[in-house]
Amino acid sequence: MVENEIENRACVRFEVPGATVIYQEKKLFSAQEKDEEEFWPVLDMSRGGFRFLCQKPLKSNTRAYLKISIPGESAPMNLTGQVRWTSFNPGKSYKYQIGVQFNPYGEESGQNSPENLERLIALENKFTPNKS
Repeated sequence: MVENEIENRACVRFEVPGATVIYQEKKLFSAQEKDEEEFWPVLDMSRGGFRFLCQKPLKSNTRAYLKISIPGESAPMNLTGQVRWTSFNPGKSYKYQIGVQFNPYGEESGQNSPENLERLIALENKFTPNKS
């Protein structure tokens, strides 16, 4: 990223070494869901979403159920979101980068648990350099 380039994101991005994700796509009006049993590396994350590596492209606006595993934590974070973009990752062992935006946090149907927001804030505080 160019030093003078303006960042559009409101949330701070941070890297969690060794974090992985398993995702499950939810098809609209389909009782059958597609499970991906592979753990994909997480590149970076924030309170609003995350970016991970994958071997196949995912369609934008696809609903996704996510299990993000953090080294040293006993339980994964179960989150829901939407795929916002897929980018080719040329010359790398993983063919694609995927960007996912998390659904809002709250107690209503379709929202992510506020406890996951608390966990993300704790990770942000732990892994963001020079955070005061």
